[in-house]
Amino acid sequence: MDEPLTDNRPLRILIADDSDSDRLILKTLLRRLGHEVEDAANGMEALDIFRKSAPDIVLLDALMPVMDGMEAARHIKVLAGERLVPLIFLTSLSDADALARCLEAGGDDFLTKPYSRIIIEAKINAFNRMRLMHRTLSHHRDLIRERNRKLLEEQEIAKRVFDNVAHTGCLDAPNIRYHASPMSIFNGDVLFACPRPAGGMQILIGDFTGHGLPAAIGAMPVAEIFYGMTSKGFSGSDVLREINQKLGRILPTGMFCCAAMIQADFHLNQLQIWNGGLPDGVLLRKNGARENIVSHHLPLGVLGTARFDAGMKIFQTEPGDTLLMMTDGVMEAENQQGEMYGEQRLARSLNEAGQGDSPFETVMAGIRAFTGNQPEQDDLTLFSLGMVEEGELAGVSERLPQSALEGPAEWHCVYEVQDRTLGQFSPLPLLLHICMEVPGLRRKSGEIYTLLSELYTNALEHGVLGLCSDWKATPDGFGQYYAERERRLGDVAGHFIRFTLTHTMTDRGGRLAIVCEDSGSGFDYRKESSAAGSECRYSGRGLMLLRKLGHSLNYREHGTRAEIVYDWHFSEVATREGSTIQQPGGWS
Repeated sequence: MDEPLTDNRPLRILIADDSDSDRLILKTLLRRLGHEVEDAANGMEALDIFRKSAPDIVLLDALMPVMDGMEAARHIKVLAGERLVPLIFLTSLSDADALARCLEAGGDDFLTKPYSRIIIEAKINAFNRMRLMHRTLSHHRDLIRERNRKLLEEQEIAKRVFDNVAHTGCLDAPNIRYHASPMSIFNGDVLFACPRPAGGMQILIGDFTGHGLPAAIGAMPVAEIFYGMTSKGFSGSDVLREINQKLGRILPTGMFCCAAMIQADFHLNQLQIWNGGLPDGVLLRKNGARENIVSHHLPLGVLGTARFDAGMKIFQTEPGDTLLMMTDGVMEAENQQGEMYGEQRLARSLNEAGQGDSPFETVMAGIRAFTGNQPEQDDLTLFSLGMVEEGELAGVSERLPQSALEGPAEWHCVYEVQDRTLGQFSPLPLLLHICMEVPGLRRKSGEIYTLLSELYTNALEHGVLGLCSDWKATPDGFGQYYAERERRLGDVAGHFIRFTLTHTMTDRGGRLAIVCEDSGSGFDYRKESSAAGSECRYSGRGLMLLRKLGHSLNYREHGTRAEIVYDWHFSEVATREGSTIQQPGGWS
């Protein structure tokens, strides 16, 4: 049992001396001073007594039979362990070498014969103060050690919770490479990747102010927002606005998150990128050209909602192009001379890469060669995304988070978007969320989102806005098409787009009927349908997707009303077979 730190009890003192008279003198003197005394005639007896009574102070004669004081001192120090037990040698030796050997054996001081009562009392009191101080320090050390152990244990538990919230998503996709090295248990850097219901993926790479637990706390709400909104079909800009608003509300002044949002569309071979405060990224073209992804925005959590710009820059790509993004831990990685890796060494590493070499591996090898065994000064995250054919990522969308809640099976819903809301708000994430309440449809989120998206896009662009797909017959026509789209969205007063969704259960699964109506003047769906079969065209493919995914596709009222049926089966795992576009006249 631990003794109290304030010790007013008598000291337990052991005397070991082969002289009976000297032992008697010391025993009498120390007892008169109020201490408890035991005595031994040689070193061996002293060890036996020490094991049994654990005295506070030991007085040892240097020269004794059986086992001398020096040998006994060595054994006593081992038996005492971390407890401080002062050893005072009783000696008439005057030779300096002999006295030095006593100290080397573990002695702390000397008492010379004949003994002085005043000196003995002073030394006993002094060593007792030292003993109590050592015990106090040892006690506080043990408290600190235990508290540190509990803190590390709590941090490990918190990290497991954090890792479950901020999971890797689709970071293990075959076209993604990444390295994340935290300075502590928690990483101030964040790297999230999530497949989009409409295809492609969204990636967020970020660097919070500082590192460790304070930085990681901010990452948890970011992860929740990122995965929750991305899996529902929200665009990168929408996700950025929500994250910025959340961080602005919860982070203390002076804390923010430098970040980059990447929205990758492999069907269109397109990247949309927002960089707010991270080092310049690099888009490496397969022909050897490079394009820097410069930061044009302030970090997340700095600006209020009204001033925050979530606009993303569009980059047209080809399969074989590679995007490289990083946190400032890459640029600030130091070598033994205190030099930083920096932009020039990054460019040099990429210049030295051979044809066919991985840019990610090239940069990582350059960093390792530069830093050597130097410890990291900051959290370091490096990420690369390869642009590939859409078919190479089959199955990635199956990693979308799934809810465990049971939703309604039979339901009917009408949702209408009106007037200026058409140009400001996309109803697709909300509609997808409603459909995903049906457990059997949750694994079909990508197909459902595609159906809703294509129906809404046709209703908005061809119905309400009256845009002509012929403009998209060439790559150059895309610019004209979308410029006119933005202009016409400013004048949509009096217009609407209405979705009517009906879900029923069947013996094999369920049926989702979707009706999309708009207030436009209609469009020539027959012309678009015939164009959809031409692989060389850049337009018309939406109808082809609807035909492949839906059981039936039916246009009414000059194209202002589209009806489609989507059947799903309990055991269905493969993409459904296509059907044909029908002429007006009812469901098939």
